[in-house]
Amino acid sequence: MRCLLATLALGFALTACSAPEPTASIPDVVPDTERSPEAPSVLKLSLPELSAALADGTRTSEELTALYILRINRIDRKGPALQAVLAINPDALDQAKASDVRRAAGEPLGPLDGIPILLKDNIETRDPIPTTAGALALKDNITGRDSPLVAGLRAQGAVILGKTNLSQWANFRSNESNSGWSALGGQVRNPHMLDRNPCGSSSGSGAAAAASLAAGTVGTETNGSIICPSNVNGIVGFKPTVGLVSAEYIIPISPSQDTAGPMTKTVRGAAMMLDAMATGAAKTEYTAALSRDSLQGKRIGVLRFADGSNDDIKTLFNEAIAAMDAQGAELVEIEAFSPSVDDFWSKALLVLQYEFKDSLNAYLAATPETVKTRSLAELIAFNLANADIELALYDQDLFDASESLGPLTDEDYITARDDIQSATRENGIDKLLAENNLDMLVSPSGPISPRVDHINGDVWPDWAGAGWMAAIAGYPHITVPMGDVHGIPVGLSIMGAEGDDAAILSYGYAYEQASLKRVEPQYLNSAEDRPEIAAATMPKRD
Repeated sequence: MRCLLATLALGFALTACSAPEPTASIPDVVPDTERSPEAPSVLKLSLPELSAALADGTRTSEELTALYILRINRIDRKGPALQAVLAINPDALDQAKASDVRRAAGEPLGPLDGIPILLKDNIETRDPIPTTAGALALKDNITGRDSPLVAGLRAQGAVILGKTNLSQWANFRSNESNSGWSALGGQVRNPHMLDRNPCGSSSGSGAAAAASLAAGTVGTETNGSIICPSNVNGIVGFKPTVGLVSAEYIIPISPSQDTAGPMTKTVRGAAMMLDAMATGAAKTEYTAALSRDSLQGKRIGVLRFADGSNDDIKTLFNEAIAAMDAQGAELVEIEAFSPSVDDFWSKALLVLQYEFKDSLNAYLAATPETVKTRSLAELIAFNLANADIELALYDQDLFDASESLGPLTDEDYITARDDIQSATRENGIDKLLAENNLDMLVSPSGPISPRVDHINGDVWPDWAGAGWMAAIAGYPHITVPMGDVHGIPVGLSIMGAEGDDAAILSYGYAYEQASLKRVEPQYLNSAEDRPEIAAATMPKRD
């Protein structure tokens, strides 16, 4: 289903969208080429490195927060115009100053104290910024409440820097959608190559993390929307077991599949964020569980049926599993797998449509009085009335199909839900792990990102990866950079059984430390900016 696997200039501004450039003292860390998209050295640091710098007094939170705001103004709103950030929190600098006071008093709240974090704009926060899903209908949705994951980050002292742009309605409005486009935020750009698809509904979170617009970001996933943007933006993304991170006060699609998760430059950074975000009964200390030796003696299922058709991806994938083999893992080739249910993909879409209508109606009915669309039916009518903005690029056929369905007591829904969960759980991931005595499953995380196409919508090459299995099952899944193809990143996926979150993070950490394949964005306009491609495509003249 392309809508999940995968610039308008409005005449109004969101609350707090246009923040002034900060006045904190920062000249020692701004490079001479301050208008260059390249990040100053301090902002290239990973979240754990920034945490250590705050702890030892090398940096202050106010300085870091000011730098990020400056950078957002310079390269997200101007310059390459990544359009990855939808709103800057006007209280962010005050939160940073309060963190510096705590640290000066020797009373930090945790390792995230003073760390600036961006949230996908379907996640509620009590700060004075709306939660919009990128939609005009929710531009005044200021709820004054924290999602539990935000409360967890805040309890550790994290600075809520603002909200990231996203595929509107988390990419569940149309089968012809463009990943990374929203009516309020325009088109997110991939910082590695600006005309390339940033992928998935958490596209702004992926681009922002890669481009050093925050120390860490939070995305959400129903089917691929943490993993895919992390893959194509060259960062680490972790999709937890569904329920480990509360989905309360997050604009929903599917309660059976929705989850939020961390998106960062490193696995350790993701684990640090998950330590704060997780609230489920299975929560543990994810950072403490990381080990460089965690692959020793483990059996890895290599999903050959999901490695796609691209030879460059296959080469990088083979290098990645060779690195895991060198760490003492045992590789087990799995050549074939298909869902054990007829009409699997039709049923998978039907489940989302049923759950979307039910859960969105409940969410909209509980929004503040400033929000005038109180149901999916009213939202559809609103979009038709504002078609010049909302429907300028594609339709709302998924909204229409969802609205036509009945309640969650319908037998069609119950049967479809049970069938797809069985096909991906006991007859899917669980079966593959058990029959082959495996600890994890690995595959590429996705294909090489194609160009953004506002005429045809998302047009992806032959798919690589099997993240849909973990998404529908609700099981943990991490992507870790495994290199790039002509400057476009690709990642390695590691999936496991329900509740194996700590182990999957640790396996990802061991691979990351053995390979170190993350690349910094180059902000190229197109593939033709690559010397080897320019040489091959430019006309030869005497």
